[in-house]
Amino acid sequence: MPTTIITTDDLREFKMELLEEIKSILAKQTSGTLKRYLKSSDVMDLLQVSPGTLQNLRINGTLPYTKIGGIIYYDAEEIQKVMTANRVQNKFDY
Repeated sequence: MPTTIITTDDLREFKMELLEEIKSILAKQTSGTLKRYLKSSDVMDLLQVSPGTLQNLRINGTLPYTKIGGIIYYDAEEIQKVMTANRVQNKFDY
């Protein structure tokens, strides 16, 4: 079996490739693009709401959804937009 010599340049190159891959994974995770569509149970866990509250958010049009074959899906980007649009800015003067 032939031996391969690994140089410090090889290790440095490997380190840079690994760091770029980790950065890419973290960027996807923080931007929410790992999972585009969420089921109701995922949304309830994410927003910490009950099934009834989630149903009310659907009924009153707060959360857009798609229903396919009896399963309700929510777009993760749309949920983020709703959260941002309903943000309350409190201004405290100290």
